Amino acid sequence: MSKPGSRQEVYTLLVEVGRKDGDGLPKGATGAALMCYASGVDEAEAVRETVAILKQADMAPLDVTGYGTAEERRAQGHEIDDEEQALMDRALAENSVIVAQISPFYD
Repeated sequence: MSKPGSRQEVYTLLVEVGRKDGDGLPKGATGAALMCYASGVDEAEAVRETVAILKQADMAPLDVTGYGTAEERRAQGHEIDDEEQALMDRALAENSVIVAQISPFYD
């Protein structure tokens, strides 16, 4: 359940990005996967906000896979450790997108 008076929830998103000048990815990488925690009133809003922020950061989002809220993930059997929960709590408190992990792709 969200905070009282707040409709925001945090969604876990996996975003695949391609290459773009100034994206900050390592030399030789062909793209990357970014694990993000994003707040939104629904998953669609969280996706839109995440894509917009990544574009502002000169990244090239190609695909987004949503894994739902922490509650939905736990119901599917996912284990969420304290560090991951803390990042989700921060995304909710700051009404923001947190990029928790970047995994570059190479040929």
